[in-house]
Amino acid sequence: MAQKAIREYDAKSILAKHWDKYFPDFTYAYETVMVQNGSELTEAAKTNAWLNEKTLVAKPDMLFGKRGKNGLVLFKDAKPGDVKLAKAASWIDEKSSEKQSVFFSFDGDTPTGDASVDMLTHFVVEPFTPHDQEEEYYVSATCVGDDDVIYMSAEGGMEVEEGWDEKVTEVAFPITATEEEIAEKIRANVPADVADKDKAQFAEFCIGFFKAYRELNFAYLEINPFVMQGNKIELLDMVAKLDDTAGFMMVDAWGDVEYPTAFGMEAKSPEVEAIEEADAKTGASLKLTLLKPEARVWTMVAGGGASVVYADTIADMAGIEDLANYGEYSGGPTTGETKFYAETLLDLMTREKDPQGRGKVMIIGGAIANFTDVAKTFTGIIQAFEVYADKMKEVDLKIYVRRGGPNYEKGLKDIKEAADRLGLYIEVYGPETHVTDIVRMALEGEK
Repeated sequence: MAQKAIREYDAKSILAKHWDKYFPDFTYAYETVMVQNGSELTEAAKTNAWLNEKTLVAKPDMLFGKRGKNGLVLFKDAKPGDVKLAKAASWIDEKSSEKQSVFFSFDGDTPTGDASVDMLTHFVVEPFTPHDQEEEYYVSATCVGDDDVIYMSAEGGMEVEEGWDEKVTEVAFPITATEEEIAEKIRANVPADVADKDKAQFAEFCIGFFKAYRELNFAYLEINPFVMQGNKIELLDMVAKLDDTAGFMMVDAWGDVEYPTAFGMEAKSPEVEAIEEADAKTGASLKLTLLKPEARVWTMVAGGGASVVYADTIADMAGIEDLANYGEYSGGPTTGETKFYAETLLDLMTREKDPQGRGKVMIIGGAIANFTDVAKTFTGIIQAFEVYADKMKEVDLKIYVRRGGPNYEKGLKDIKEAADRLGLYIEVYGPETHVTDIVRMALEGEK
């Protein structure tokens, strides 16, 4: 399972889109907007009347928690009083105008460790929900080993993490558990601290929540807290990760979801984002991480396990500073998908010559495929070679291939003939060669 964090805004949007299916006995207003500055919030108020009428809450939506302890939640209290549209817009402009320091760990209210410093670029704005502390609850779900697990608590908010063992009830379900078994077990394990009058409602909400977590392919889903006032629910804070291996079949269910870079992390390159977008649209797996784009050794490896083996071998033999990328293409990608992936790599590796004047290296490796048609994927690589042949020669690129699996003989023959025709240096090996021998050959120039 590949987990990708999404914004609170997107998590709430996905749940709201399917609310009636999973929570037919509850209401949820879903009054939420995401903006990048005060002007956008003012503009949003033209089509969202509640922004002009209600007391508001504003906070960053940048994949980090403890926003309250970092002083990054604007809400109604004794100090600022009611937060209306103008105040929320001004606060967002203030917080987005300069870099902010964010701490991720606290001892009580005292920050510990180093702060991460970055710009705040996205904010979520919602109505303030008046409620009593006893109306706040906690629920989350994730996968642990072979089981799905739901966590429930009669207390919500920041304190639930500090008293986790005493406050949270944990219930695990095997993948084979039926809806009836899940519902029965949740009802039987409602936390004792939930008021008797609310136990049945709490259980039904958690049953719908867990079903949504599973069917909507969340890898992690947390609401902390949610407010339950009879059958009225408000989702005050959410954290979510999606199983992006299901992205190709969840396009309609998830909508136009974004996978942002977390606060304090270096922004993804356009090339990495393009590969991620392509990966989300296919049942195959296309992954790319840029480590050091100016380095001389590039890999195009079929299979997640093989990609680890190749990266480790290159790091051992040449040093990690010579490895430009990490990634994989696997799961039976089409010719077109493989061509796009190969073109992305070739474009990156041919932009600059090696600073030390050495030739660059491309290792096209992998184990023995079970069902991927090697010839079909190699056709995509050959088509990419035809586009980038001149640039490949300019950086003195040498190609080393090791592959096995369905149609591998034809694939190896085709790629060798194409490289020779295009005047590219290539060495081609089948499954009789050890999986990582081409790393040694490429780095030492030996056959």
